[in-house]
Formats: sequence, C-alpha cells, structure tokens
Amino acid sequence: MEIDRQTALIVVDVQNDFCPGGSLAVPRGDDVVPVLNRYIERAQRAGASVYFTRDWHPADHCSFAPRGGPWPVHCVQDTAGAQFHPQLNVPADAAIVSKATQPAVDAYSGFQGTDLARRLRQQGVETLLIGGLATDYCVKQTVLDGLKEAFAVYLLTDGSRAVNVHPDDGRRAVHEMTSAGARPITLDQLRA
Repeated sequence: MEIDRQTALIVVDVQNDFCPGGSLAVPRGDDVVPVLNRYIERAQRAGASVYFTRDWHPADHCSFAPRGGPWPVHCVQDTAGAQFHPQLNVPADAAIVSKATQPAVDAYSGFQGTDLARRLRQQGVETLLIGGLATDYCVKQTVLDGLKEAFAVYLLTDGSRAVNVHPDDGRRAVHEMTSAGARPITLDQLRA
C-alpha cells in the first residue's frame, strides 16, 4: 500500500488516561506511540493528511460510572488525562477532532457527531489508515464508520492495542473490522 495525498492517517485517542497510569488504561497502550510516530512521519513525508481524535468529555459525561455509565471518569476536557501522550508526535498543522463533547451523548467513533467525513472529502481523501486506542472500542467504531462513509480503510494492527474488558475482545474486534472490509496492515507493508 502506498501513502499519497489521497490518504489520511487517523490516530485514535492516544491520550494519557488510556495509557499506563491513566484512569482507563489500555494494557501496554503506550507501546503504540513509537509505532504511530513512524506512521505520522511517513504520512507527512508523502503529503498525506494527519488527524488525531480525542475523547473530550465534560465532567458529567454519561459514560462515567457516577452517571450510570460503564467507564471510570476519563479524558475530561482540559485535564492532564485528556492530553495526548507526551511522546506522541502531534504536528503543529495536524487536525484534532474532539468527540463525545456533550454530557448526554457518547461517541466511540471519530466520525460520530463530528465533521470528520466532510473534512476528509473536502481534501479529496479516499483511503484511511486508522490506529490507536483502543482496538475494541474507539478504533473499531472509527474503522466501521469509515467503511460506512465509503472510504477504503486500513487497520494499523501494529499501531493499535485493545483494552480487552473480556478476553479476546481485541481479536474479535479485528475480525469484525476485517469482515466489514477493513484491510489489516503493518508499517513494513507501507510504501511512502
């Protein structure tokens, strides 16, 4: 697969709260950072767009356990936990997409309740490379929505990690994504 100007890299939710030490840590979630940095470098070199999604929750978000949701409080707007991992290379011109910003609306996908699809189309993007945290939630939903929006989607298997609330959630999520049409890929399979 070759990255070009019709390609966009979407880095999903590589935020402090989803990394070791965070309130909703993905096991070894920070392992994706150096790999994704190499994808970012390749994308920039090829002139591809780079997008970063982030959970950007209000303090009383419906997904939080105190509000009856399934998750501990995480990625609250303007907190350290909501910041991108400090070693993640977020270029100055990168596009940041904030999701799940309304108290009563949850959103796992970078497309849900955002203008991501419109922005990608305006740039002439046809192909998406998607990786980040977590494979079995926000990465999965972003991949599936990207396919529904008729983009060609590649799942960065070496640049994603699963939270695995239940054993094998990550493996099942990969199967669901590939069954829907996503193509798994690793860094060494890219030409850029």
